[in-house]
Amino acid sequence: MKFILEKLFFLLLITITFLVPLSPANAKKAEFKGAVKHVVPDWFKVTFLDVKDDINEARKNNKRLLMYFGQDGCPYCAALFNINFSQKHILDYTRKHFDSVAINMWGDREVTALSGKTFTEKTYAKYMQIWFTPTIIFYNENGKVALRINGYFPPHKFMAALKFVAEKHDKKMNFAQYMAKNTPKPSSGKIHKEPYFLKPPYSFSSMKSGKPLMVLFEQKDCSPCDRLHSEILRHETTRPLVKKFRVAQFDMWEKTPLVSPNGKTTNARAWARKLNISYAPSAVFFVNGKEVMRIEAFLKNFHFQSVLDYVQSGAYRKEPSFQRYISKRADHIREKGRAVDLWK
Repeated sequence: MKFILEKLFFLLLITITFLVPLSPANAKKAEFKGAVKHVVPDWFKVTFLDVKDDINEARKNNKRLLMYFGQDGCPYCAALFNINFSQKHILDYTRKHFDSVAINMWGDREVTALSGKTFTEKTYAKYMQIWFTPTIIFYNENGKVALRINGYFPPHKFMAALKFVAEKHDKKMNFAQYMAKNTPKPSSGKIHKEPYFLKPPYSFSSMKSGKPLMVLFEQKDCSPCDRLHSEILRHETTRPLVKKFRVAQFDMWEKTPLVSPNGKTTNARAWARKLNISYAPSAVFFVNGKEVMRIEAFLKNFHFQSVLDYVQSGAYRKEPSFQRYISKRADHIREKGRAVDLWK
């Protein structure tokens, strides 16, 4: 009798399972592409994550501190380790000149900031305003930031960043000036224009309502600038989002006259310096005359589009973590049956 009851219960359970319709939450999501596994190498130091102590330890070793913020599944983090650090000259130079420490932006280990205040890894990442991964912060011997890289630099530019910090050029010039003099630049040699770019005169102080403003800082002899136009801005999935912005473009080395959002009369070169633009291309986003976000590293379509959506939708007001936003956005796209490719 017990066996019969158990069998009936099993058959009833199977029947109910097949009769219940699939809800959207239970439906199979579309494919999630581009997430790449990576391992932080064992030559990264394991410390108590006391930033001041780590800086002092690096100084004793005649080095500077490299602090890496990353997360699992991040294709740009994987590129840093699997592409950049797989090149012996980059690996050897990094190990010779830096003490490297890794922080998981969603981790729970305790971190002691320079101020002495303690955080978890994830609250420290929020405190340090980590929007993109990888983010790398280089500290000088006195605890000042010598350079901050918000995102992925391809090998030749990453090597230039390492040399800029290790050779202490930060004491004499900013990174943009150093890059202009020392970075190899295989490129088209021209600044690309798009038909929707704003035309002069440029008076951004009068643009404090309506569409958000995206300001692109580019330069001649810039292969990433070429790719920004050919692979991203002209991509069929990017164009509808770009239309929701007013877009201005400047050569970051030219003295093109303009009025900045705060009403100051200046020029493109001076404004780029004021904004601490150190990478070409960079995109700075303004809403109601206030900067709300910027892109200053190599991004593929999905992440670039996510920044556009994050700004124009106003989502940055409700969700201060850009990484959480793009995770939700990816899920939403996949629930609609469209694949998400992080590296396309």
